[in-house]
Amino acid sequence: MDERAKLEHQIELATKAAAYIRDERTASRLRRFADELRQRLFPSTQDRQIKIRARELWEQAGRPAGRDLDFWLQAEREIRGRSDETSD
Repeated sequence: MDERAKLEHQIELATKAAAYIRDERTASRLRRFADELRQRLFPSTQDRQIKIRARELWEQAGRPAGRDLDFWLQAEREIRGRSDETSD
């Protein structure tokens, strides 16, 4: 089973379980879990742009090990900063 099929299966199981569970706190946690899995399955356009830009920055810097978070945060500032400017 590929990764996409696994995520779809997990979403289905969590959603069904949440519908049958009487404890609202547990049901709510299962629904949130299903939502998180959906976000992994269908990342936003902005998240994809950040991922692409972070990789570009990493490659431009010579592909240093252990600095992925630095490049992700820089890319996030650039991409989200652009979207903030266009929404003004």
